[in-house]
Amino acid sequence: MKRLIVPAGLLLLAGCASTLNPRPKVDVAEPTYAAPQPVAAPVVSNGAIFQATQYRPLFEDHRARLVGDTITVQIVEKVSASQKSTSTIDKSGKLTAGVTALPGVSPNGFGRATAAGSSSNSFEGKGSTENTNDFSGPITAVVTGVLPNGHLLIAGEKQIGVNHNVDVLRFSGQVDPRAIQPGNTVASAQIANVRIEHRGRGAQADAQGIGWLARFFLNVLPI
Repeated sequence: MKRLIVPAGLLLLAGCASTLNPRPKVDVAEPTYAAPQPVAAPVVSNGAIFQATQYRPLFEDHRARLVGDTITVQIVEKVSASQKSTSTIDKSGKLTAGVTALPGVSPNGFGRATAAGSSSNSFEGKGSTENTNDFSGPITAVVTGVLPNGHLLIAGEKQIGVNHNVDVLRFSGQVDPRAIQPGNTVASAQIANVRIEHRGRGAQADAQGIGWLARFFLNVLPI
């Protein structure tokens, strides 16, 4: 019985580890390659020189325009944001009252009939937030779809493995063909709906995370 309890406990702890320390997900378009098109009936040539499905201008350098074409993306993402706030409140009040005379009562009887009060309230608060993100590098993506307005849906993935570590870079977005520069390149700042994911797999990436037991206590302890 003990031999069954120990493996079950280890499996339970492993499940807790994945739940307590989930990896943030980036919604990169899938797939990151041009999906093979279904085999269709052969199209009978109409004898014309111009074929819309295979159109390539003679007097311009190669640019991506069809599904399966490649395009080089120059990733240059630099975002910086800061916010500061300061609040100060200061309020004070003072009250003094006394009775000097009443009908039918001697004035000497009000020698101590006085009242006084004061109040003070102050508040001061400060806050600041700063965030800086800098990412640069090239990646070659594949046209995975063409929208009715001619915009291109692109996605790409790059994996580099060295020893026991794997570096993964994934990219997806929507490109206006007019933004494509000579040399079939486009800057990431001119791409809509950009999704960039840069992660590592292996011993080096595992060393960056908190152990599942420490993560468990961080989630359970009230402090």
